[in-house]
Amino acid sequence: MDVDVDVDVTREQARLDWEAGAIFRPIRTGNAFEETVERLLQAIKLGVFGPGDRLPAERDLAARLGVSRETLREALRTLQQADCVEARRGRYGGTFVTYRMPEPDVADLRRAVRDLGGELEDALTYRQVLEVGAAEAAARRPLTAEQRAHLQERLTELDAAPAEQYRQLDSRFHLAIAELTGSPALAAAITGARMRLNDLLNAIPMLERNIEHAAEQHRAMVRAILDGDGDGARRATEEHLAATASLLRGFLA
Repeated sequence: MDVDVDVDVTREQARLDWEAGAIFRPIRTGNAFEETVERLLQAIKLGVFGPGDRLPAERDLAARLGVSRETLREALRTLQQADCVEARRGRYGGTFVTYRMPEPDVADLRRAVRDLGGELEDALTYRQVLEVGAAEAAARRPLTAEQRAHLQERLTELDAAPAEQYRQLDSRFHLAIAELTGSPALAAAITGARMRLNDLLNAIPMLERNIEHAAEQHRAMVRAILDGDGDGARRATEEHLAATASLLRGFLA
């Protein structure tokens, strides 16, 4: 294996450990195929693996999910048929993400709300409680130099995000905070909460002033977490999530 391949494998492993741990956890139900498809789509739609990224090796994914290689391959074939991934052969082959989010659309937003029925406020409250608590918990933990660098990297990546990747990289940033809590159960709950609202958040039109405001809030969240300021992390996250909820309600009015 040459140096480039070694680096790619290391990056894939890091992505599994740091960002996909809450998604690629062992499947405990009897619906292994369906849940494998769901987990892979979560990782793709939440931006853990973006357009052009190579998914981890089949053996690693199957082991993490606790499913057979054949079940995993069947799930990947299904996603390939849906134009979410593609298989490439050769020295640098593998399974690569091709999914791209649709353009934000208020009509899509209203359809997604109808699909939620009367659960919108419940979903927003649930998300706020989980993510505010996670930010505070992350701030109160002693973080390693690697963890601190990882969080800063996610913020830098989000600040430089092109419009078409912003929502996915925003999810990746928030999931990074969830992982820093050290609680797999909390990280998994936050992943589920974000997926519940994913279609709504993705359908909000990209507003330059809102993105600028969100960037300031993200920096305040990171600053508080890295400073070990639990109260500051809670306040900054509350402000950020309240702004997103207000914007969402505004487009639905």
